[in-house]
Amino acid sequence: MTKIFIGVAWPYANGPIHVGHMAGCNLPPDIFRKYHRMAGNEVLMVSGSDMHGTPVTVKAEKEGVTPLELARKYHEMNVKAIRDFGIEFDLFLSTEDETHQAEVKKLFLRLLERDFLYEKEMELPFCPKCARTLPDRYVEGECPNCHYEKARGDQCEECGKLMDPETLIGLRCITCGTTPEFVKRNHFFFRLSAQEAYLKEWMAPMNHWRPHVLNFSKMYLETGLKDRPVTRDTTYGIEIPVPGHDDKRIYVWFEAFMGYYTMAVKWAGGDQSKFESFWKNPECRHYYFLGKDNIPFHTIFWPAVLKSLDWGLNLPYDVPANAYLRSGGQQFSKSRGVSVDIKDIVAKFDPDSMRYYMSVTMPENRDTDFTWDDFITRNNSELVATYGNFVHRTLSFTHKNFGSIPGGTLQPDVAAEMKKAAEEVSQHLERCEFKNAIKRAMELARFGNQYIDSRAPWKQLKVSREECATTLFSSICISKALAVIMAPFMPFSSQRLWETLGEEGRVLGAAWADALIPPQAGRKLAEPVPLFRKLEIDEAEQLEVKKMDKPKTNGLENLDLRVAEVKTANDHPNADKLVVLTVDIGGEVRQLCAGLKKHYTLEEFVGRKIIVVCNLMPAKLRGVMSEGMLLAASEGEVVSLLQPPQDAKPGDRVDGTTAAPQITINDFAAYPLQIGEDRNAEFLSSGGVHHPLTVGSKPIGTDKNVGPGSKIK
Repeated sequence: MTKIFIGVAWPYANGPIHVGHMAGCNLPPDIFRKYHRMAGNEVLMVSGSDMHGTPVTVKAEKEGVTPLELARKYHEMNVKAIRDFGIEFDLFLSTEDETHQAEVKKLFLRLLERDFLYEKEMELPFCPKCARTLPDRYVEGECPNCHYEKARGDQCEECGKLMDPETLIGLRCITCGTTPEFVKRNHFFFRLSAQEAYLKEWMAPMNHWRPHVLNFSKMYLETGLKDRPVTRDTTYGIEIPVPGHDDKRIYVWFEAFMGYYTMAVKWAGGDQSKFESFWKNPECRHYYFLGKDNIPFHTIFWPAVLKSLDWGLNLPYDVPANAYLRSGGQQFSKSRGVSVDIKDIVAKFDPDSMRYYMSVTMPENRDTDFTWDDFITRNNSELVATYGNFVHRTLSFTHKNFGSIPGGTLQPDVAAEMKKAAEEVSQHLERCEFKNAIKRAMELARFGNQYIDSRAPWKQLKVSREECATTLFSSICISKALAVIMAPFMPFSSQRLWETLGEEGRVLGAAWADALIPPQAGRKLAEPVPLFRKLEIDEAEQLEVKKMDKPKTNGLENLDLRVAEVKTANDHPNADKLVVLTVDIGGEVRQLCAGLKKHYTLEEFVGRKIIVVCNLMPAKLRGVMSEGMLLAASEGEVVSLLQPPQDAKPGDRVDGTTAAPQITINDFAAYPLQIGEDRNAEFLSSGGVHHPLTVGSKPIGTDKNVGPGSKIK
């Protein structure tokens, strides 16, 4: 038996949990937990509501209530939504919990005792109109990295880059819009820089991490770690356990991830050996599930804190962070007002339909787009017409003609396919490959349909009742296997199927190996009802996605073109004409595939600055994910990369482009980009006006001689 600890990112209690939360960091660990329990492993999964984040106080001020009143309201609402969606935690509380607050103070004092916390003067934004210093979420401005116009004072929600308020362009108070002044205050800092060498050594062998998690984390380390403030000016939150700091509280970024530790303490209930079996046991693997904006907090800051405590606590084994679920290219976000609330989903649909859709479209390695059309199509064509159809036709025919599970022999080809499916789904789940796992499970349902079609029991019944019984028995064996294998993904429908087959107890209480154990012949079958119902698009459209203002459509404002620096260049493993590049676009590392092998050597790529389309929808090219597209001009056999100005830095944006929603390759092809008469890149507007492409008002050129009118693509 293996021990598994699962930490799930703590959502702010400032609004209802939406589909972005669920697909990003709640459903994946729930699937993982359910599977490991069925596989016989001991699992502890914890999380809770973050009651102390500035998003809570910001929302409370807008609603005219106290932060605690607001946080308690949404905590209770979200606990119910999580439960109704089938998500199960071993402990889900909140940062209001007394054990959490007491243990956070103990951790703070331990770090202070070991000299990993120290006091230092810092400058903070102060709003003269509101007459107060402004915590991170009380200021916003333009991100200097991706130029998103509403970046926060702690982090840009669009590109994920961590921020300091003074780095934002056009800094303003979110309450009154006033430009803040900067004042000096004393605060505690965490000596993050002291753990830089250790973190590099610790992270070096983590090749089992998802590429975007590992690349982002290593790039963050390579830029050099800076000490970070861990207290802030406010009177809401956990008190600093040091005299003389009554007007300050522990910074929520520092407090929230300590919740993984504090909830384990709470769960153990004072039994130290019980706690240590998960936190000081080298055989216990720690997994953390979160969105990509939370990566550095879990791959760098939290490991640094754990190491600094010097208590021999387990560090993360894997951090399977998901990318963003978007709607029309816009990120689901409570603060942005883009959401479909889970409480509304479970009130209208079978939760399993949405759990399936989220599983099969999960943003594991790249952003994915949520659409009602796709949800309805997958429900009707895959759940209803494939999985549900196989199970219902099998059980309906059997119930009508036999009334119970007929005696028969499990056919060898069926047994082999069931065994293969159970093993391969298990392998995918062990590696946190949830999309591949659910797709492989669905293949077993397709096999079942093919099997029953080829055997035609309705014909066999007229000729040989015994042969018909064998066919139906084998089909029922597949149905039982599906009930078990699908249970981590779709627990409600699996339970209904389990009970229809006459099985007792919870299907989630069954062992994974039970998928391959034939049901008892002669057991009475309950009258079957369809597992899923067909949906109509107008049902879904009643739950309209709440959105921000639509993005602008004129000029270049739907393009996100940035300067990038090539870090590595390698041959594509499956294509002779493609190269695979990793590029730095300003604190974020992406992987690109480019068909330029015959035009540039690998050595010519490394260290070169290029222009990348950063909002192009990612796609696999011959099995390798490409997360953008570099731009080049071509004239005949000559292909030339666009060349940014010499002083351009990775992350600098091409003038006139923005942090725009994702587009397809066909959308991009509609932009007439070309080389102008001056041999520099330009955009030809619909009015026939030539607009030069520039970075910082300096022209973008080419590194080879291509003539005017050469297309850029």
